Amino acid sequence: MKKLFSLIFVFSIMFYLIGCSDNKDVKRIINGNMKTYYEMTDDSWCCDDVSYKYRLEIKGRLNNAAKDSVYVYLSNIENITFEQAWKASGLSSNTNDYFSVKEAVLVECK
Repeated sequence: MKKLFSLIFVFSIMFYLIGCSDNKDVKRIINGNMKTYYEMTDDSWCCDDVSYKYRLEIKGRLNNAAKDSVYVYLSNIENITFEQAWKASGLSSNTNDYFSVKEAVLVECK
């Protein structure tokens, strides 16, 4: 039974990397505190089987916060403001403030 689960796990990872990379090579794997993501050799980024053009570190300070927050997004949008970033991180109750999976994904929050 353990061998079956191990085999399924290995094939799942293999198919994930093949699907995500579209025959591109993974340069490095980053274990973000929200999601694991991949830097590809063609300088694109990949997370949850979706490719992104940009990795954005968006820094700013929330109202009454003692220190700055940093949101790391993988994105197909070139510029994301700090206000868009914190709202889409889960702090907004308005679903219109969230990005679609193809637009951007939050991978780290510092």
